[in-house]
Amino acid sequence: MSERTPKGGRCSICGAPIAPAFRPFCSKRCADIDLARWMSETYVVPGGDSDSDEDGDNAEAMRGERERDVPPDKLH
Repeated sequence: MSERTPKGGRCSICGAPIAPAFRPFCSKRCADIDLARWMSETYVVPGGDSDSDEDGDNAEAMRGERERDVPPDKLH
């Protein structure tokens, strides 16, 4: 049985019909190009203030505040 290209399925990199084995791309080459664009930060997902708690400092501070408000015999 032959593999068919879904209707309207085009590779987002080169525009060729997609190949089911590499969906949504037409080949490994185009899939690798897309991955390289993500890795080099050519593609960026918009977001809010990404540095606000990236390293967990805020979680440490919050835990310290909560532990001060709880009697020592009630911790953990």
